[in-house]
Parts: sequence; structure tokens; C-alpha cells
Amino acid sequence: MDTKKDIESRHDIELFVRAFYEKIKQNEQIGFIFNNIVAINWEHHIPVITDFWDTILLDHPVYTKNAMAVHYDLNRIIPLKKEYFETWLTIFNAALDELFEGEIVNLAKTRAASIAAVMEFKMKSL
Repeated sequence: MDTKKDIESRHDIELFVRAFYEKIKQNEQIGFIFNNIVAINWEHHIPVITDFWDTILLDHPVYTKNAMAVHYDLNRIIPLKKEYFETWLTIFNAALDELFEGEIVNLAKTRAASIAAVMEFKMKSL
């Protein structure tokens, strides 16, 4: 049986982030947000999101932007519903599980759940 390794490096995070967003882009419920509403420049976005998770998971202080501000702006264009956050989190966890396992993976899942809950709460409050 193949055992998966834990997330150990920025390279691992980037691998996960790319796999995650490939799933997001294809998802019927939220893919349109990324593909049509925002029309993300993926080659710019992937390193930024990799910085975000590198900072959160491996304590490398490379992310310096305000993640909430971007989502507030998006919420003004299309209200971000609870279902969107739930779908995002399900895809996030599935992408992690396909590639890795371990303590940092569990931390990623915990932090992602917290982030989704806080964002969903704050978007409702606008």
C-alpha cells in the first residue's frame, strides 16, 4: 500500500493548490465564480495563494495581502452563500486527501474550516 507524505515544503503546497484549483474550475456549483465572475489570472493567483498557505501552514511569513478585502469585493459582485463555502471546503479537503496525509494536512483542514466559517459569517454581515 502506498503511503502519502505530509505537506513539508512550499513545493508541496503549490502542488496541492494547483490540484485544488483544477477541481474548483470544473465544479458546477462554484467554478463559475472563478471562471466567469472573477476571471482569475491563474499564473498570478497560484503563487499568491501558495504564499497564503505557506504562511499559515509552515510559518513562512510570505503572505502580506488582506485576504478578506478581496472576498468583500467579490461578495459585492455576487453574494457568497453558505453553500459556496461548504463546496469550497469539500473540494479543499478532497484535494488534500488525494495527495497528502499527516499532521500538517490535518492543520490545513482545520484552518480551512475556520477560514470558511469566518468568511461566511462576515459576508452575511455585510
